[in-house]
Amino acid sequence: MSVSYIDVELFKTMIINGAINLKNHRQQVDMFNVFPVPDGDTGTNMSMTVTSGVRELENCESSSIVDNAKVLSRGCLMGARGNSGVILSQFFRGLFVGIKGLELPENKLSLDDLIKCFQSGREIAYKAVMKPVEGTILTVIREAIENTQNKKYDDILSFMEDYTKEANRSLENTPNLLPVLKEAGVLDSGGAGFVKIVEGMTLALKGEILDLQEENAEAEEKKDEHVDTETGYMYQMEFTLLLNKPDAFEAKVLGAALALLGDKLSLKREGNEVIVSVITDRPGRALEISQKQGEFAEIAIKNLKYKKPEGKPEAPKKNFALVSVCFGDGIVNTFKEMGVDYVIEGGQTMNPSTESFVKAIEACNAKNVIIIPNNGNVIMAANQAASLVTGTKVAVLKAKTIAQGYAALVGYNSEATMEENVATMEAEIESVTSGEVTYSIRDTEIGGVKITAGDYMGITDGEIVVSTKEKSDALKSLLEKIVTEDSEVVTIFYGKDITEDEANTLEEVALSINENLDVEIIPGLQEIYSYIIAVE
Repeated sequence: MSVSYIDVELFKTMIINGAINLKNHRQQVDMFNVFPVPDGDTGTNMSMTVTSGVRELENCESSSIVDNAKVLSRGCLMGARGNSGVILSQFFRGLFVGIKGLELPENKLSLDDLIKCFQSGREIAYKAVMKPVEGTILTVIREAIENTQNKKYDDILSFMEDYTKEANRSLENTPNLLPVLKEAGVLDSGGAGFVKIVEGMTLALKGEILDLQEENAEAEEKKDEHVDTETGYMYQMEFTLLLNKPDAFEAKVLGAALALLGDKLSLKREGNEVIVSVITDRPGRALEISQKQGEFAEIAIKNLKYKKPEGKPEAPKKNFALVSVCFGDGIVNTFKEMGVDYVIEGGQTMNPSTESFVKAIEACNAKNVIIIPNNGNVIMAANQAASLVTGTKVAVLKAKTIAQGYAALVGYNSEATMEENVATMEAEIESVTSGEVTYSIRDTEIGGVKITAGDYMGITDGEIVVSTKEKSDALKSLLEKIVTEDSEVVTIFYGKDITEDEANTLEEVALSINENLDVEIIPGLQEIYSYIIAVE
């Protein structure tokens, strides 16, 4: 099969097929997380990033390939989650920049055009990262095009097949470039996600159009339950479809088509009827796709974002506001009590999107906004949002843990200037030592620490320092490593899995290490992490 050019429809098909292929392998990519903790989410983040772009792409009614690349880029940009998701969004932005810079009298991409666009994707992805690290998704993006751009190809399909092969080769080599990957025995997860996308794009060129696997659709739906409602879709719709050909109907075919239009998709068949529920921005398109299978008995559509106008004048902007990313009801309440105006729930188990941050900043209605990310994997999305907002001065702190964010709040002064607050809060971040206790999901060895699946691990400032069978032993060993004779205050947020009896012993455990400590015990009620500790 020879492919000499890519028109608008093929461009859309390639991107959608790539998105579906990543969705179908999302959990596999998640498992490449270096740390064996149960919150690996790179595959999920990247899938949600590209799916956000696909939704915009499907909304685009323009026949211009430039316009379609633009809306894809914008959708990925706003939907970007996690560091790999942000880098992926910048790759697609690079594709758009590359396409925009071409002369396309026939509105089609040639082989040379496509190569130039992938070169542009590489360049812009690298520019988005202040200190690029090799052995990551960036390496895969770079080496895939560098190892193909100067070869001779018969057509676009032969190029994409080789590009995919080189991307896979680069992915397999990531452990040799990044020692932590080799030690953990995994490939780079961001690179793996990128490979799944280009594999899907290449399959589309061969005419192999993928269906969204049902088990992945269900997993995606469950994951979406934790997404902040501020990032949701506009319309909630439910309709009953009377099937034209009940014997020929395949739920997975209709499901795959509707899954890319929105979230929380449900298809329930009852005889010759199918009851469909979905949240989407394109109810008309959802109905158009479904009507190919039959006629409608009932249709109900609700605008989730509509609020009756109250006629109140717009409030003047306040001087300062704080936005923070938190998880766990107790932690959320604590941060709000300490002055946070807007909490984006997520972080460890669900990285918020660029759009989540943009909406949070706008909702604060403040002249100055300080974002406290509390997770190293959301800082890039926060910075990306800050660059998109106008009329508000935004600073993103370097808080990578809940403990660091908690310490930063101690240094906040609503009467100080933005510069003074950032300096003081960053200094507080530097002064705190973070600790977490969670469980392992696989056998591995990291930093000389042997870990068995089911062990409880003690982590401090991104390093696993202890792994034991008992949760209490992990906590005590971790405290012994991070509490010193100079430590003054220890704050422990305990999780949902901690019993009242266990919580009552925490102060005693801390004081057994340093009897002069001021110990604060807070029910954080967080998932996954039994204990989150701040030592000052």
